[in-house]
Amino acid sequence: MFPRIRIVLIETSHPGNIGAAARAMKNMGLTALYLVNPLQFPHEKAVWRSASAVDVVENATVVATLDEALTDCQLIVGTSARDRRIPWPMLEPKSCGELAVAEHAQGHEVAIIFGREDRGLKNEELQRCHYHVNIPTGQAYSSLNLAMAVQVLSYEILQAKLAKDAAPQQSAPNAGVAGQDESWDMDFAQSQAVELMMEHLEQTLIEVDFHDPENPRQLMTRLRRMFNRIRMDKMEVNILRGFLTAVNRKGRN
Repeated sequence: MFPRIRIVLIETSHPGNIGAAARAMKNMGLTALYLVNPLQFPHEKAVWRSASAVDVVENATVVATLDEALTDCQLIVGTSARDRRIPWPMLEPKSCGELAVAEHAQGHEVAIIFGREDRGLKNEELQRCHYHVNIPTGQAYSSLNLAMAVQVLSYEILQAKLAKDAAPQQSAPNAGVAGQDESWDMDFAQSQAVELMMEHLEQTLIEVDFHDPENPRQLMTRLRRMFNRIRMDKMEVNILRGFLTAVNRKGRN
């Protein structure tokens, strides 16, 4: 039902959690599971905990890095349970589901990232995301296990799809988020193109003595947040790369 929405689990330590997450996904119509450097996989516990979602486990894409898991993605959402020093655009679970479905309907590749069972996502992983999503809980006990978190967001994706199908004459929720809708003349840039642009930008800032990597003062984090918030299209990335190349050439001359 959602071939272009991938669930990405990073460095999962318990294989049973992979199976439980796969089961939660399949309950809600998701089947694209990506595993980044899992501690134990393949493993019989993953198959056993998956129940009738063995196909999701067996067809999981296993990669060594987050970069590989995000290949071709145009919308990236990271799960975060705590506030950060530099705030990031946030989504509630319901709006996360609506946005994922709207983007999927436009043919975009979507990734929702879940971190390690004991410590979640690292700052540099969260900085790869366009949005963060937090799942509200009761104050008495706020800890969700991995499969529970996958279940909640998968449920919201399915509910958004059912609501969209029930009211096809209405505009897709959040279809115009970040300034792009179905009438936009260019598609969103893919993750790897944005990463190459960010690397090019950082190197150029160093060359012109604007950025000191020994004393970064959150410069690249804030620039990354700005570009993620804008959600550049393919042409905009190409224009920026061309401008940076011209700056490099001028500096060398």
